[in-house]
Amino acid sequence: MAYRILIVDDEPDILEFVGYNLKKEGYGVMTALNGREAVDKTLAWHPHLVLLDAMMPIMDGFEACRLIRTTKGIEDTLVVFLTARGDENSQVGGFDAGADDYIAKPIQLKALASRIRAILKRRDPGETSDEAVMIDIERHEVSRGGEEIVLPRKEFNLLAMLHAQPGRLFTREEIYAAVWGTEVVGERTIDVHIRNLRKKIGDRHIVTVKGVGYKYED
Repeated sequence: MAYRILIVDDEPDILEFVGYNLKKEGYGVMTALNGREAVDKTLAWHPHLVLLDAMMPIMDGFEACRLIRTTKGIEDTLVVFLTARGDENSQVGGFDAGADDYIAKPIQLKALASRIRAILKRRDPGETSDEAVMIDIERHEVSRGGEEIVLPRKEFNLLAMLHAQPGRLFTREEIYAAVWGTEVVGERTIDVHIRNLRKKIGDRHIVTVKGVGYKYED
């Protein structure tokens, strides 16, 4: 499968250099110079992955990522930051905006290509694993194929709720009430937690029913 990658950076030299090397890896490549152009080209071209700088004119990468995540038809596009801003606050800001991964410059091209291959495999149904996910509620432990997975409390509670009743569709309202209770959280909070869980347990288990909620498939 020839994956399409949109590279977004306000430095033409970086676009040319990274684009050239990704084309050598067999990817289809398109480029954009700012966040606004990135969103427009994502809508028009539907890339599998957007490789996104953080600081750019017109619209920065964080706002572009949020727009991609909230725009119908492209909300499931993989978004990966590739930026010189490697501080913790910037990384948190990237993941809060909905990024699937965050890569700090500088990075060797072979390492970048390897990271991209690994990220694309997360969304390739042909590459997912059939290893079972096991949950021990009392010990607060999760494992997949015998390998322990460490989850923050909210992610654990969300997974435990879905996992307890395979096949049952939970509405977003039910999930908010059970996991967050009366806490005030953003409307994309569930989506961020679901994306994080899919990275850790595989994509095939948690199924999205658009406009309604989520269910767990064993």
